[in-house]
Amino acid sequence: MHGRARLSDASARRRRPTRAGATVTAGVLLVGSALAGCARAPEVVTAPQALAGVCASARWPASVSGHERVATEPDVPSAAAWGDPAIIARCGLAPLGPTTDQCVAVDDVDWVVRPLSDGTKATTYGRDPAIEVLVPSAYGPAPLLLPVFTDLARTLPSTGRRCS
Repeated sequence: MHGRARLSDASARRRRPTRAGATVTAGVLLVGSALAGCARAPEVVTAPQALAGVCASARWPASVSGHERVATEPDVPSAAAWGDPAIIARCGLAPLGPTTDQCVAVDDVDWVVRPLSDGTKATTYGRDPAIEVLVPSAYGPAPLLLPVFTDLARTLPSTGRRCS
């Protein structure tokens, strides 16, 4: 049974409507809920550049840390989810600019890692468009899950920026 959980970026406070008319905090993805005993697919907010060629044809991994891929709502090729609570990834975000946030290199792909109130957000750095991976705290340190995204991240065009 899926429980309702959210990954939220404490710095993001704008609200925007989803397709169903509900609201979610900007940068927040609802990761699941139970309705009348039926599990719902995790809701994702489609990234602004989701239709970019590399995102529209993204080859997401079949599993992440032993968790099989699950359907998302909406079901779009630029987003994917695994497990319960869901690990959620989106392709098509604007590239990050210079930052003082933690930046780690995983298999020669740079990621900016930011803590959330109930998990971690990892965003590719130096790639345009960018991939964002939201990892609930139940899965431990997010960088340990990032190697499975290396192949896809390497297909994203480089901006020339690197972690320093």
